[in-house]
Amino acid sequence: MTLEQNYFENAITLENYMSQMESNQEKSYSIYEKFTMPEDKEFISLLKEKNPHILVITEDWCGDAMMNNAILRKIADAGDVEVRCVYRDENLELMDRYLTNGGRSIPKYIILSQDGEVLGDWGPRSEKVQEFVDGLKAKLPEKEDPQYDLHFKTVIGEITDGFVYKSEFWNSVYQELKAVLTKSLT
Repeated sequence: MTLEQNYFENAITLENYMSQMESNQEKSYSIYEKFTMPEDKEFISLLKEKNPHILVITEDWCGDAMMNNAILRKIADAGDVEVRCVYRDENLELMDRYLTNGGRSIPKYIILSQDGEVLGDWGPRSEKVQEFVDGLKAKLPEKEDPQYDLHFKTVIGEITDGFVYKSEFWNSVYQELKAVLTKSLT
C-alpha cells in the first residue's frame, strides 16, 4: 500500500493540473479569476505557519472539481500551501480509501503534515452545493422514462451553470475548506 505522502511526491501541481485540463478549463479559470478571498489574516497565518500539503484526487471532467479546485487554488496561493493532484481513475487504490457514501466522488482533498501524516480530508461538495444538486436531481423523472436522458442533460447544464456563476457556492466551498483546514491544523 502506497502512503498518501508517496502519492503527493509523485503528483502534479494544481497549477499544472489546471493548465492541462481537457474539459472545463475555461470555466475553472473563470471561477479562479472571479473568486475573491475574504479578508482572513488569522486563517492565512495559520496556513503559512503550519505549511500543510494538500493531495487532491480529481478528474477534469468533474463539475465539482472544476469549481472546488479553483477555490482551493486561491486558498493555496494566499497561504503558500503546496497542492498536488492525482487522477482518480489512475489511482483507485487511493480513491477507495476516501469514498463518499460508498462512491468514488471527487474531488477529495487530503490534508497532510510536512511529514506526510494525514490530518484530515474534505470533499466532494459543500453542504450548500449538495442541497442545490439534490434539489435539481429531485425533479428528474424515473430512469425508465423515455425523456430521462434529455432531462438529465438539462439538469447537468443547470448544475454546471450554478457552479460557474453562483458566488455563494464559491463562498460555501471556501468556508468549509477553511473549517476543515483550521480543525486539521490546530
